[in-house]
Amino acid sequence: MAKTLVECPLNFSDGQHKDVITAIVQAAHRPGVHILDVTSDIDHNRSVITLIGEPEPLQESVFAIVGRAAELIDLRQHRGTHPRIGAVDVIPFVPVQAASMAQCVEMARQTGERIGRELQIPVFLYEEAASAPHRRNLADIRRGEFEGLAVKMQDPLWQPDFGPASPHPSAGAVVIGARTYLVAYNVYLGTRDLRIGKAIARAIRGRDGGLANVKALGMFIKERDMVQISMNLVDPLRTPIYRVVETIRMEAARYGVPIVESELIGLLPLETLLETARYYLQLPNLHADSIIEMRVAELAAESQG
Repeated sequence: MAKTLVECPLNFSDGQHKDVITAIVQAAHRPGVHILDVTSDIDHNRSVITLIGEPEPLQESVFAIVGRAAELIDLRQHRGTHPRIGAVDVIPFVPVQAASMAQCVEMARQTGERIGRELQIPVFLYEEAASAPHRRNLADIRRGEFEGLAVKMQDPLWQPDFGPASPHPSAGAVVIGARTYLVAYNVYLGTRDLRIGKAIARAIRGRDGGLANVKALGMFIKERDMVQISMNLVDPLRTPIYRVVETIRMEAARYGVPIVESELIGLLPLETLLETARYYLQLPNLHADSIIEMRVAELAAESQG
């Protein structure tokens, strides 16, 4: 019988201090939990640690990370281009193997209740775990960021699901929930003009009439000295990456601006790469079993079984 495995691409608000990042990552180590990836961004001042594991030890790892981050990160001193409301900003649970969305929702609620009770950090539930329709969208919860959180939480509509009724003085609040796969993906443009980046982000953003399942912001990245379109592709199997890239390319062409390169934050499902290869290589029948490493992995699993 296959193990129950859940993924957690947890976002915390430091991408600049290696000692802090290392200490927070070390807090995640537990038997039954694997760290698949750690990606940090200096300008966003944010890191993503991708964990996968069985539900109980994974929840313990997440709780330990939140506690350590609350000790080490002071949002009153934090500056970065990416929106945030918490030292640990977002905790999604994603069903991977022999896990259901309902199970991930329950994990979010259990972990959120414990964070609120033991660490005295307010917790908001989002996506499939949301307690009300206006709390499903992460951007709505995060609007106003840490600096506006105290005022926002005075509104009865924005009282937390767990924990105190006001922000933690230095750690803010945590957003935790359950969702399907999401791809965090950024595209760099050959311009320093942020107005162009914001216009393109608006053109592709789903809520503004662009592409469904795409959330996008235009940002100037000082380290790269160019504009970035920072995106969350919330259903990359329905709105594939190649369609996003080609739409950005088309919109950028009106300003005479090229795509310089793109970057992946965290991990992505194999099928999203296969779909992109099918488009660009004109290989409609490309499947996972066409990839030699996938066939070798299958043989290894069969021999172990």
